[in-house]
Amino acid sequence: MAESSAAVADKEAISQCLIDAVNEISSVVTYRAAVRRPYCNLARRLKLLIPLFEEIKEAKEPLPEDTIGALLSLKDGLGSTMELLRFGSEGSKIYLVLEREQIIEMYNEVTAQLEQALSAIPLEKLVISDEVKEQVELVLAQFQRAKGRLDPPDVELHEDLLCLYNESRSIDTDVALLRRLAEKLELMKIDDLTQESLALHEMVCSNGGDTGESIEKIAMLLKKIKDFVQTENPMDCASRVRNFLPGTSGHTSSDGNQKVPIPIVPDDFRCPISLDLMKDPVIVSTGQTYERTCIEKWLEAGHRTCPKTQQILTSSTLTPNYVLRSLIAQWCEVNGIEPPKPPSRPKKVIPSSSTEECAQLEVLIQKLASGNIEERRAAALEIRLLAKRNSDNRVAIAEAGAIPFLVRQLGTTDSSTQEHVVTALLNLSICEENKGSIVSLGAVPGIVHVLRIGSMEARENAAATLFSLSVIDEFKVIIGASGAIPPLVTLLSEGSPRGKKDAATALFNLCIYQGNKGKAVRAGVVPTLMQLLTEPGSRMVDEALAVLAILASHSEGRTAIGVARAVPVLVELVRNGSARNKENAAAVLVHLSTGDQLHLVEAQELGVLEPLLEMVRNGTDRGKRKAAQLLDRLGQCIDQQQEALPQVEAETLGQDEVDSQAQAEVVAQAQIEVLAQVEEPLEAPSTVDLPNI
Repeated sequence: MAESSAAVADKEAISQCLIDAVNEISSVVTYRAAVRRPYCNLARRLKLLIPLFEEIKEAKEPLPEDTIGALLSLKDGLGSTMELLRFGSEGSKIYLVLEREQIIEMYNEVTAQLEQALSAIPLEKLVISDEVKEQVELVLAQFQRAKGRLDPPDVELHEDLLCLYNESRSIDTDVALLRRLAEKLELMKIDDLTQESLALHEMVCSNGGDTGESIEKIAMLLKKIKDFVQTENPMDCASRVRNFLPGTSGHTSSDGNQKVPIPIVPDDFRCPISLDLMKDPVIVSTGQTYERTCIEKWLEAGHRTCPKTQQILTSSTLTPNYVLRSLIAQWCEVNGIEPPKPPSRPKKVIPSSSTEECAQLEVLIQKLASGNIEERRAAALEIRLLAKRNSDNRVAIAEAGAIPFLVRQLGTTDSSTQEHVVTALLNLSICEENKGSIVSLGAVPGIVHVLRIGSMEARENAAATLFSLSVIDEFKVIIGASGAIPPLVTLLSEGSPRGKKDAATALFNLCIYQGNKGKAVRAGVVPTLMQLLTEPGSRMVDEALAVLAILASHSEGRTAIGVARAVPVLVELVRNGSARNKENAAAVLVHLSTGDQLHLVEAQELGVLEPLLEMVRNGTDRGKRKAAQLLDRLGQCIDQQQEALPQVEAETLGQDEVDSQAQAEVVAQAQIEVLAQVEEPLEAPSTVDLPNI
């Protein structure tokens, strides 16, 4: 027993190490132009392996020795990958082009190491979902195809660098060549040249101070490009030296004559992204301060982490750091430097009615905090209506600090106030910037409380709020752990038509996270979904089937669906459903046939073959793939049935049955060959329509 517990602990530790390694790789967000595409693809493929590691970690069974060995080999491969990608992100741009053969060789070695380690993992011995197994097989196939297939380097860029290195003429005669090099290498700005110099310095340090021929060559090339850029942009260079860079000779004093040393800018006054003196410092949700324009570009690029700490940003709200701005201004004044002026920002045009309403926010918040129930109810209603009206109001309400007071009122015993509060949070959550604030301020347990015991309208709006918040992946985990899934299943059964849709969309979004699927199944969602699929005149078929398709990829989900006798309903949907319903029904049947071949035999007896052939010919892209998978498994099933029969009985099979078997095999094989020619990322489950909130 002790050995088993130790094996489980080792399994969890190894899995967590692999998850941490992939997350570290994913934290590298930018790469040099010379390697950007292949390195981004490599990082993207590795990120697809996280569900595998999570399921291995959650499994109760210990891992076989050969599996542990394969995972440890993969861990070593991820370490090598991190070194490769880090250099592709921070290394010398000139080196990556000049030493292209060595870079290609390193990339191929890492790819081969990952492919070998991944292929050694015995997926058939692991207790993982079919969905994850398919995803790993896809990643492995991509690695196998990527081996030795690094994008061809820019030959012209390489030749231009060699030409510049061997060129003895003056810079004036090489302007076109230098401009082309600087643009392609993305070295047209002083910041870029500074970073290239730092990268070169790191290479020298890593070589123990030995410059070597390659580094000397890069240094000479960098000097020529730097001289060209400074010649092309003299004003930019002078301005940066005068205002930002330490270590220059001096600047002119107010009398216009005396040269005084330029002071070193304190690190706390520099933006961690640009390393420049900040003009408009702002604070992000982790408490770090950045130059506004720099962090805005970071967020606009789709990043959700703090650049300095790598913590998840719970909100994209940027708060002006007036204290630091004042300190910077004082420091500039003391040192005789003109204080930096923040860039002018266009003012939003807010309707006069909205301006008047926002002016009342402080009064409304005071009423929310008062002891008078009537005032709290009226204030909650007013904020609910303001938040519904427009996006400017949603931002203003959050910035005024109303969210913490709304959260406190979720537990009120007054049903009307509770309904207004949860609906106000729903309206506020429509604004992406507010989602993080709502969750970080502890709203989720209160929303779940309303979902359990509130009025029907309050419960329905609580479900819609959870769906809105669960758009962010990390919030799926938080909401699932808060106990939200059982009351959502109850609402799916008891709610009004709108409430059922709100519950279904929330469950769909939450169950995208693998860890929530088992919770939904144990809460009894499958029988409820089957009822929605079969009741006469149901308007919930699309939503119910979409949730069922996600749950079918989980072992507990497949078992529950099988117990619910779902195959006849699924076959009927494949035959007569909408295009979306057909593909989702086929997807569920594919998962069921993996868990128990008896489901496949039942589908065959119910006549699923013909509608599947029709899907292969005329279905959606996803529908064609699912139909092809199911036809292939049907062909294998028929083969096994024939092999089990005595030869004499096999000869008495009717011609129609033989023809059906042959047709299924031909179509399945043809479709598989088509799919094998196309490399594409694993597709997320098709989503249901969002509710009109």
